Amino acid sequence: MSAAPLASRAATAERARNSVPLLPEAGKDAKRMAAVILEVWAGLRTPLQAAEALGVSLPRYYQIEASGLQGLVAGCAPKPKGRQVNPAHETTALRRDNERLQRELARQQALVRLTQRGLGVAPPPAKPATKKGRKRKPVVRALTLAARLQPEAAGPEATPAASADQATSDDG
Repeated sequence: MSAAPLASRAATAERARNSVPLLPEAGKDAKRMAAVILEVWAGLRTPLQAAEALGVSLPRYYQIEASGLQGLVAGCAPKPKGRQVNPAHETTALRRDNERLQRELARQQALVRLTQRGLGVAPPPAKPATKKGRKRKPVVRALTLAARLQPEAAGPEATPAASADQATSDDG
């Protein structure tokens, strides 16, 4: 083999290495840690030397190394093909769809009102506004009061069962 093809291969490899972006958004400390971890993996340093160079304890160095390895494996994992769904875009699309449907509902309601007016049909009565909160049970209370008032309204010819009920309710 001649020296020319080897030199061109080395130059190509060098260009490929230098063209890989090294995450410009990563800070200096992160890049320094990555370099030290790679030196340990390459056998240039021992883990103890790396921990001292980073200014951390040996167990902490191993935690950093494990985290770096996880990042490496995650970076090497195959990415799904095609366009991925972005939740922010999906939320925006759902809002837009909701607004469109609300406009359509208002339009349909207006058409119904116009049709009712044109035909002379009275619209259904509006539901009365109700207070929010706990609903009372007036029926039970009304029945209780009615049961108490019946013997009084009937007068002296009230039934013995009704007066017995009144006596038990007055006692309790």
